[in-house]
Order: sequence, then structure tokens, then C-alpha cells
Amino acid sequence: MDVGFYHLTRTPLEEALPALLGKTLDVGERALVRCPDAASVTALDAALWASRDPVWLPHGTAKMGHASWQPIWLTEGTDVPNGAKFLFRIDGAGEDDFSPFTRIFDLFDGRDPASVQRARQRWVALKAAGHTLVYWQQQERGWKKSG
Repeated sequence: MDVGFYHLTRTPLEEALPALLGKTLDVGERALVRCPDAASVTALDAALWASRDPVWLPHGTAKMGHASWQPIWLTEGTDVPNGAKFLFRIDGAGEDDFSPFTRIFDLFDGRDPASVQRARQRWVALKAAGHTLVYWQQQERGWKKSG
């Protein structure tokens, strides 16, 4: 499985994630955003509703229900109730079972040394498990790929 590590260096998650989710919807895919805790789900829910680019990101959470209708599902659990094939892991949230997915995005905050250290540990573990890893670093205009 290919796993992309997305190193946020210029904007916070709440600003970077909407663009990635918008591109996911543009290619006709569904997304699961796996958060580390309920507070993160609530914060990202609010951020997606407030997003200006793209203007509208249809999404849901367990509080809203109707998971199968939602092209983007925010959760702190391991469920994939919307049939998503793209997984967005926030700071490595959840387990490393990627079997339901075709693409993995592991987003981490480059301004938080603890988050960077955890990402390095995930990188080593996933590489040892045989995954193909790609590193993306946020640049002034988009993302730069290496690895």
C-alpha cells in the first residue's frame, strides 16, 4: 500500500485539509478523515463548514448520522461507514489496517516537534511493514513530493 506523509509547514490542518478533500471529491472519491479524538472531530467539522476554498465540502459525523450518504466522513473510530477509499489520518490516528483504502494521507503538523517525532516513528514502522512511502512537504504554492 502507498502511504503519503503530508508535512504541514505553512498552514494549519484546518486550512490545508479542505483543499485536499476538495481534490478528492473532484476525482469522484469518498474520504474518511480519522481524527485522534472527539475534540478533533468537532474542530474539523467546524473548519470544513467554514471553508472558503472549496466553498462547500459535504461531510458528516456520527452526531449527524446518515453516514452512507456522506462523501466525507469525520470519525475518531475505525469505522468506514461511507465506503471511502481515501483515508486521511490526522497525526497517525487509528490503526495501520489500510485494507479498505486505495490511498492513504498521513497529515502531521511540522510546527509541533512531538507530531514530527511521531510521524518519523510511523514512517519507520510502515516502511518495515513493506508499505511504499512518499513524503510531501507543504510549500508556498502547493506540495512538493520526494521519496
